[in-house]
Amino acid sequence: MTVHNETLRDHACLIVHGPDQPGLVAAVTGLVTRNEGNIVSLDQYSDNPAGGAFFQRVVFHRADLAAAIPAIEADIQATLDPYGVEWTLSDQSIPKRMAILASTSDHCLLELLWRHRRGELPVTIPMVISNHTNTAEDVRTFGVPFFHVPSQGPDKSEAEAKILELVQGNVDFVVLARYMQIISEDFLEKVGVPVINIHHSFLPAFIGAAPYRKAKERGVKLIGATSHYVTRDLDEGPIIEQDVARVDHSMTASDLQARGAYVEREVLARAVQWHAEDRVIRHGNQTIVFD
Repeated sequence: MTVHNETLRDHACLIVHGPDQPGLVAAVTGLVTRNEGNIVSLDQYSDNPAGGAFFQRVVFHRADLAAAIPAIEADIQATLDPYGVEWTLSDQSIPKRMAILASTSDHCLLELLWRHRRGELPVTIPMVISNHTNTAEDVRTFGVPFFHVPSQGPDKSEAEAKILELVQGNVDFVVLARYMQIISEDFLEKVGVPVINIHHSFLPAFIGAAPYRKAKERGVKLIGATSHYVTRDLDEGPIIEQDVARVDHSMTASDLQARGAYVEREVLARAVQWHAEDRVIRHGNQTIVFD
């Protein structure tokens, strides 16, 4: 079932990125006007006006948008193709479908479900998939289908095949809400949608198990979290959002972990919201975020 956000009815979002050049902004605003649109917000960034890259996000209102989209897209293509830029156009009233993958830790998972129930995340959640069952009852209280897909041993191919069967064609992006399994390159190629991850920001200093214990032993004064798109190098994809919190010598490893969980929840929720609102443009291994 498609859910429409009534406050964004007849609002479109146009994302443009490519070589910076004279006339590009005028071309975009002109085509919006030509198609009876009224610009609500416009953000843009150029990393170098003399031959650099250009990024733009335009939200505009157009009455009876759904019926007009094919004609608008045809005009965008005819107008922008000569500039050699890439573009996407989306109907902001149609929320993106988000699948959540989780393991035993529930703080990020429940944060997303709670924000969604409060109407703070412009998404639908067709499913939560976990390799454990401890969060099943909590997930179902939010009215979200829960699927248990065990993943044991070094060979994850059977579990990944089952997850692909569930998500392919049914979601627009996937969130790893502390899903403690390595995602294979084959899975990323086949899933066909963006995958967003969250992890503590100690990497690469405290790699592997018990990072907060290792951080305590080193006497760290800052802890944080990073949310990023997943690439073949799992923890090295384009960063969407980061944040930190101060800690001190009196805090135990458990205290650090609790503080870290709070930061992880906030960072992941912001990253998910910005992605769902088409505020993030990927550029190589970087992102431009219009927040």
